[in-house]
Amino acid sequence: MLLNGESWILKRASLTPFKIALIDIQTSREWTYEQLSNETLKWLNILQKKGLSKGNRVAFLAENSIDFFPILFACGLGGYIFVPLNWRLSEKELIQIVEDCTPTLLLTDHKFEQLGNRIFQHTSNLSCSDEEKADYQSMNIESTDPWLMIYTGGTTGKPKGVVLSFDAVNCNALNTIVSWGLEPSDCTLNYMPLFHTGGINALAMPILMVGGTVVIGNKFHPEDAIRAVNHYKTTISLFVPTMYQGMIETEYFKQANFPTVKVFLSGGAPCPKTIYDHFTRKGLQFKEGYGLTEAGPNNFYIHPELAAKKKGSVGKSMMFNAVQIKNSEGEICTVNEVGELYIQGKHMFTKYWNNENETKNCIENGWLKTGDLAKMDEDGDIYIVGRKKDMIITGGENVYPQEVEQCIITHPQVKEVAVVGLSDSKWGEIVSAFIVSNNSTTNLTEEIFALCREHLGAYKVPKQIFFVDELPKTHVGKIDKKQLVERSV
Repeated sequence: MLLNGESWILKRASLTPFKIALIDIQTSREWTYEQLSNETLKWLNILQKKGLSKGNRVAFLAENSIDFFPILFACGLGGYIFVPLNWRLSEKELIQIVEDCTPTLLLTDHKFEQLGNRIFQHTSNLSCSDEEKADYQSMNIESTDPWLMIYTGGTTGKPKGVVLSFDAVNCNALNTIVSWGLEPSDCTLNYMPLFHTGGINALAMPILMVGGTVVIGNKFHPEDAIRAVNHYKTTISLFVPTMYQGMIETEYFKQANFPTVKVFLSGGAPCPKTIYDHFTRKGLQFKEGYGLTEAGPNNFYIHPELAAKKKGSVGKSMMFNAVQIKNSEGEICTVNEVGELYIQGKHMFTKYWNNENETKNCIENGWLKTGDLAKMDEDGDIYIVGRKKDMIITGGENVYPQEVEQCIITHPQVKEVAVVGLSDSKWGEIVSAFIVSNNSTTNLTEEIFALCREHLGAYKVPKQIFFVDELPKTHVGKIDKKQLVERSV
């Protein structure tokens, strides 16, 4: 098994040279595996001519395109650490990240060339059409050496550089292929940003490893995305819930069939159960996954038929990783007891860059403390309850926002909802719901209160409801609850 893995893309190209590896929707470019291999070796030549040494960081600032992948693989071949930057951040935020990771080189596309020059002095454009391929010689690279560094979103504080080794990236890909049953015939559509682990490691790397096809979209538009699912004959694709919300509202989704699709995957945030129903009514399989930058991000498998019966469950841990749930006393939780989710496996990250204290705080006896709350049912299937930091303590009672949100979203007039705890002198925190609706009337407020009283314990019912035009989102489309709380202070 090739676990040091720096050259597996070249091996894949030798096995299936003429298979289409990558398709770029925006430019209509298609690369076979042989072409991807050639582009990778061109970039290796460029990076070697820059005088880079093993362990040097190569930062990357560009929108989604297939040009991302040969640079990622070239860094692997040369032993360099690839650092994709979130181009949606402010210039000040990008400077902070560049100062933290201290790259030797920053690569940008044409759009971000001027910004790149402002934030870092050693900046180059992506154009490499005239370069020759490098004569590749295998490097002395260990499986535990770093390959990729992804900065977290920073919604809980300063972004942290998550260092992923060859083991972490490759074991996640292999585990996904084996556990999910991926095949060379699989094709995935990716609109997830390629500075995010979901865009890189959820499906793109596993699909490329197994010899399938990865279709890269740039700017997400619901109508274009759902049409592309059929146009490119995709079989398995990942979107975040806010993307699905837009897609199911399109006329194309309502009218079209998706004959090549095996399953639609949702990740990045808890998915409203009402979204499942739109796919079920069309006879389409739909399920949720769970992951984080520090592990995978793929950790669980559930058969789509079971997912339809157990909405919200992510199933059981995959073949080559383990999970456990612990309560506040550090004991393994009993059935249906809520506790913190711990993960273990070779797909785990190595460390936070320049942040030894944070690394130690989230690793316990080889297990990653995820900061997410979960529970296990009688069958051993896992449900993600929510973020530990999002749990609301009101009058001494624990309220999990996701449970309240799943209740409120069932109202037909509710488009989106986020539940947070707002500070209160009497209760400590009060359950507060922020709702997007096309019909925000007094009657709707009363109907939502009645709905919650019918299905939830009294202490879980929101004490206040706010109607808003839209909910703030993070750079990867998750609802930003921290921003909601800050706005309400």
